[in-house]
Amino acid sequence: MPANKSGPVPRKKKGRRGRLVAITVVLLLVAGIGFGAFWGVSTVRASFPQTTGSLKLPGLTNPVDVTRDAHGIPQIYADTDEDLFRAQGYVQAQDRFWEMDVRRHMTAGRLSEMFGKSQVKTDSFLRTLGWREVAQKEYDTKLSAGTKKYLQSYSAGVNAYLKDHEGSAVSLEYAALDFENDYKPEKWTPVDSVAWLKAMAWDLRGNMQEEIDRSLMTSRFTPAQIAQLYPAYPYKRNKPIVEGGSVDPASKRFTPGGSANAAPAGPGGVTAGLQSQLSSLSKTMNEVPALLGPNGNGIGSNSWVVSGAHTTTGKPLLANDPHLAPQMPSLWYQMGLHCRTTSPKCNYDASGFTFSGMPGVVIGHNQDISWGMTNLGADVTDLYLEKVNADGYFYDNKQQPFITRKETIKVAGGESREITVRSTRNGPIVSDRDGELANVGKDAPVGNAAPDRGDGYAVSLRWTALDPGKSMDAVFEMNRAKDWNSFRKAAAHFEVPSQNLIYADTKGNIGYQAPGRIPVRGKGEGQFDGTYPAPGWNPKYQWTGSIPQKALPYEYNPKRGYIVTANQAVTDEKYPYLLTKDWGYGSRSQRINDLIESKIKDGGKVSTDDMQAFQKDNSSEIARLLTPYLTKIDIKDKYVRDAQQLLEGWDFTQEPDSAAAAYFNAVWRNTLKLAFGNKMPKEVRPDGQCLTVRPADETGPADENDKYIRECGERAGDTAQPDGGDRWYEVVRGILDDPDNAWWKTEDRPNRPGDKNRDQLLAHAMKDARYELTSKLGKNIDNWSWGRLHQMFLTNQTLGTDGPGMLQGLFNRGPWNLGGGEAAVDATGWNAAGGYQVTWVPSMRMVVNLADLDKSRWINLTGASGHAYDAHYYDQTDKWAKGDLLPWAYSEKAVKNAGKDTLTLSP
Repeated sequence: MPANKSGPVPRKKKGRRGRLVAITVVLLLVAGIGFGAFWGVSTVRASFPQTTGSLKLPGLTNPVDVTRDAHGIPQIYADTDEDLFRAQGYVQAQDRFWEMDVRRHMTAGRLSEMFGKSQVKTDSFLRTLGWREVAQKEYDTKLSAGTKKYLQSYSAGVNAYLKDHEGSAVSLEYAALDFENDYKPEKWTPVDSVAWLKAMAWDLRGNMQEEIDRSLMTSRFTPAQIAQLYPAYPYKRNKPIVEGGSVDPASKRFTPGGSANAAPAGPGGVTAGLQSQLSSLSKTMNEVPALLGPNGNGIGSNSWVVSGAHTTTGKPLLANDPHLAPQMPSLWYQMGLHCRTTSPKCNYDASGFTFSGMPGVVIGHNQDISWGMTNLGADVTDLYLEKVNADGYFYDNKQQPFITRKETIKVAGGESREITVRSTRNGPIVSDRDGELANVGKDAPVGNAAPDRGDGYAVSLRWTALDPGKSMDAVFEMNRAKDWNSFRKAAAHFEVPSQNLIYADTKGNIGYQAPGRIPVRGKGEGQFDGTYPAPGWNPKYQWTGSIPQKALPYEYNPKRGYIVTANQAVTDEKYPYLLTKDWGYGSRSQRINDLIESKIKDGGKVSTDDMQAFQKDNSSEIARLLTPYLTKIDIKDKYVRDAQQLLEGWDFTQEPDSAAAAYFNAVWRNTLKLAFGNKMPKEVRPDGQCLTVRPADETGPADENDKYIRECGERAGDTAQPDGGDRWYEVVRGILDDPDNAWWKTEDRPNRPGDKNRDQLLAHAMKDARYELTSKLGKNIDNWSWGRLHQMFLTNQTLGTDGPGMLQGLFNRGPWNLGGGEAAVDATGWNAAGGYQVTWVPSMRMVVNLADLDKSRWINLTGASGHAYDAHYYDQTDKWAKGDLLPWAYSEKAVKNAGKDTLTLSP
């Protein structure tokens, strides 16, 4: 799919002046200006990996072969586990070390060492969370001896590569960095790999953003209105993952099927009313690099597995496509890890998607089983209000001393900064990282007021990922699992982040397991369910433990013959433990269920091609729901009516060339803006959207004497509200047949009457959408297309996000005009409050054929290489955009037949 230059282009961010001067010099040199074209070409190519011949890799016991296919995807063959992971470290460093280096600086709160003072605030927040400190504790006290040995071997491989490469020979980005300072990469350590799981957990942390947003909304909405904006999960319409099942009250063991015997956790919230001071915490959180994507409703992944009883192969088919931020390079790195002969000294024969910087395969298959993941969305974070003074915090009517530590932040080109991190029994005090947060909680109606109420409460964060765990053990255990029992044993160690794990094996079994360390909350005064911040000084609101592993839901060979996980509810309302109150609402999952059911009814069979086609399904549920109302409205203005007629006869699919999809999505965006968005507090509206509104503390109907203020939104566009996800489908569904509902009404202004009912507001939205698309796509509706609005840019997450256009052009690629959309199975997400640009995508796609693993298929968003202008920098993207998948060679014979280059690593 060719790039389209005529669509909207995002604003360029302002760069750092001193650095940009240096970078511009580098660009001139790379372009061949000043020192000649040869110097520029050699610099660009200096970091390209050697893929043929032989190289020495100290520490190996036997030679290791690395065979790459036409897309540069490596398959590694070794005789021992240690050789295998040593080679994995070397090969990933060849292709992706810049990405690895930046990531470890981020997880350690050391970005300022690379990028200067602009990153000090981010580093301060990350040091406060203490990811690196927790990772070190995991490595020292929790991980098995075998896992440590593999991590050490992986690190040795990375360091062997660094020993022989420096500057631009490692990656082109270092050529730019070296012009400003003498930065040189440190040696890789095992803890660098473990800390990556903390970044993964942060981006998949559950409902923390919803907890903040609900609190921020109290400045403009009543508790009843907020409840309307967060409706209950539609269990009767959208199936949960596990249908039925019960937990025995005595043994605490979950049994699939049947009815739960214990009462479900009840609804409630104890501290509605936090005001806009929480917005600064939200801003600080948003400045943490989102390696996986924006955190919020609608963002997740798809996975499903169909048993052999319903497939053309007679064995299971398993599909997975995690939805993450589009970036350059893709977060995923395809790789095969093969023991030439499996034995006690060489246990692995796995292939799939890995993270550069971390050994093992994260998602994929081995010779016996396949597995996939989607975000379970468990509520594993809570914000606590803390009564504090200069000497400590209060708990159970007693003053407790802070747990403190000093952190020194080194700054490239500047002086070091020192911060003091304070923690309570609940966790680090995150409000210390922002001056505005000194007053967080000042207006919170939580009762039992603190003596220092006038100075406000501090805010601490309780999060399961801040307790050391064994998730890295689980990665290796899953890679070598041979059956359902060994898979579940591995899943029990996958504590953070909590993921939906689906399973299939070559013997024909399918399964699902919900793993993770998920807290059990105290009862409090009423219900403490994690939807609002809680009083940290009250022991009744403490976590009391975790859900027992044996009580976590699972399924094995369910009678229906398939399992779908797409961030919907895991269980029905009868499950006795609280997993979360903030599920995805099941739009994608139910569509996948319906697609499978339509295929297998009357004895039909699902093929590999069908699984691939399901992944590209772009039908819009909200269009199916709302369009009949839109087409019935009598539009007088011919200019708007011409656009309205695009919706007549539309099949609700969102192809990139569809004018109807473009217009409907614009109508949907403007409907949300009028009914909800313009009524939101500034803290959750998109940055740059300025409105004339009454002050937040004014109540009652407006009159001519009311004073208005100019108020601008403060939230990043990809996390603003209303985001248009399937939560908003449910909100609108709940009022669609109530044409006089208050949400349909907009406020009267001088010389501008507001909308009085549903049809007036929808007509208003259709008019606004017509003029908006005219400005973006032109007057002629025949030239409109969804893809021109809905574009994906692949952006280097460091030097590609700042600086002049020529720098971005060096590292970034795009745009691509995409179909699909928000909450579609082909989930090319966009935020309705922020605009139409793609903010998350199916970051990879795979379909595993358990009857013949060599007939499986896969594709990555970009390519194997992280080096700009390497042949494999983004050589999979065009195919990915079309929905194509590549053959996935697994057996030694298939890998050899597909191989184009072979490199031998020798002791």
